[in-house]
Amino acid sequence: MAERIQMKVPLVEMDGDEMTRVIWQYVKEILLTPYIDLKTVYYDLGLKKRDETDDQITVEAAEATKRYGVAVKCATITPNAQRVEEYNLKRMWKSPNGTIRAILDGTVFRTPIIVKNIKPFAKTWEKPITIARHAYGDVYKGVEIKIETKGKAEIVFTGEDGVVSKEVIHDFAGPGIVMAMHNLDESIESFTRACFNYALDQKQDLWFATKDTISKKYDHNFKDIFHDIFEREYHQKFSEAGIKYFYTLIDDAVARVVRSSGGFIWACKNYDGDVMSDMVATAFGSLAMMTSVLVSPGGCYEFEAAHGTVTRHYYQYLKGEETSTNPVATLFAWTGALKKRGELDGTRSLVRFAGELEQAAVSAIEGGTLTKDLALLAEGEKKIVNTREFLEEVNARLGQGSW
Repeated sequence: MAERIQMKVPLVEMDGDEMTRVIWQYVKEILLTPYIDLKTVYYDLGLKKRDETDDQITVEAAEATKRYGVAVKCATITPNAQRVEEYNLKRMWKSPNGTIRAILDGTVFRTPIIVKNIKPFAKTWEKPITIARHAYGDVYKGVEIKIETKGKAEIVFTGEDGVVSKEVIHDFAGPGIVMAMHNLDESIESFTRACFNYALDQKQDLWFATKDTISKKYDHNFKDIFHDIFEREYHQKFSEAGIKYFYTLIDDAVARVVRSSGGFIWACKNYDGDVMSDMVATAFGSLAMMTSVLVSPGGCYEFEAAHGTVTRHYYQYLKGEETSTNPVATLFAWTGALKKRGELDGTRSLVRFAGELEQAAVSAIEGGTLTKDLALLAEGEKKIVNTREFLEEVNARLGQGSW
């Protein structure tokens, strides 16, 4: 075997939960460590470790990403009440992705991985649709109160000058629930510029959508910031690049997206982006066929799988049963991080290897070697394999240069 590729600077590695944690190790064992002298700064973001450290390990991983510039993250559990009981947690910890996004103040770009033998459910879609998701605030930083008795809920803001602003939320006649959300103009402006810059880099039109007709302050603020920055800084650049910026309401955007041919970037607020990226991924074929990268204003990159931890398969795995879980999004999280690390460090061999690994994975799928989820979607001849067998097929094609 040829000498392994040397890394100059380590990646920040964030391990995760359940079946994706198992796949994480498979990918490293079969496809990475035989070819790369893999250097990482390791953080275990598994739910037990987050609970053990009062979630400080998540903060430490995000801060390490600021220092090293590139991170790769496995899928993690965001606990609900059932998970608190199952894992005997101290509390219902917040989304680790939300924590990391808030610290890095970045924008998440998610794009489908296209293969020839899996056709989109939206028959008009000919080109990938990239979801640009704001990575701060909304429900992910929400503060909630369960109302138990009759009373009045208010939003109160006390300025540093002591001036108090107040709005009544609702006069409760009985039990209910209240949630307060917030956002920051600075973060929205970073999101806006990231989207415009990415559109220019990709030479693709940019769409942005909110519900400003209903949310006349919160959502309208997003709309105004996008409009002002575009007119002031990007209008001429977009004209010269031959691309357009387009704003519409979120419900109209959904209808337009379904009828479109694709090939554009769709910018969404945080929760909207969470939902719409799953919709786009599923309509293109699979949640496990979606790349995801968080880009911070300071030039940090965090690559991750866009799907969950595949709980059902994990329980089967624990029973010793064979599982056929699609590992492609996890693999592409690694290849994306390795490519970026190689680009930043001038390690061309690392960039080339990561690209060849992606090509080998696409080649395996297009050649008919499929996990069960993809076999349900793919056309042509099919050979259904388990997770490890799929990764071994990718490894075989990597060695043969079959693409």
